Amino acid sequence: MAPLALPLTPLRTSREQDTHPAYALQLPAVASSVCTVRAAVRERLHARGVGAQVCDDALLVISELVTNVIAHTVSDRVECRLYIGAGLLRLEVEDQIRAHTLPAPRTPDPESQGGRGLLLVGAVSSAWGVKDAPHGPGRIVWAELPSRTEECH
Repeated sequence: MAPLALPLTPLRTSREQDTHPAYALQLPAVASSVCTVRAAVRERLHARGVGAQVCDDALLVISELVTNVIAHTVSDRVECRLYIGAGLLRLEVEDQIRAHTLPAPRTPDPESQGGRGLLLVGAVSSAWGVKDAPHGPGRIVWAELPSRTEECH
């Protein structure tokens, strides 16, 4: 199934600043979609001149959030949204059917292969959170990063 670019509308961030929407992508909730969304976000950030470190952090965040939808929900599709405002980058990932529990960081055993995603999201983001989708049974996990302009690699 091919990704579908969607139109965006402005939203308020946790800082209550208006942002300018940049991109939305709807993908099947399968492992190969992580690579697809990373490439799309990288391309959009590069076009906007977002700094390399912020770009790397944003790619880590979007990868972790999409992976969580695939691993922890029964959604068939995942919608990713990217908003770029004055000094702020916001990433949102929406599932179709929320899991029974809220996403939360956990402390895995050192030998565990997973369980560090939200710890990483929290470490590189200035803020992140979870909210129920306004329409339907889905949930939105969002993260914000300060954005600086310089070339994204």
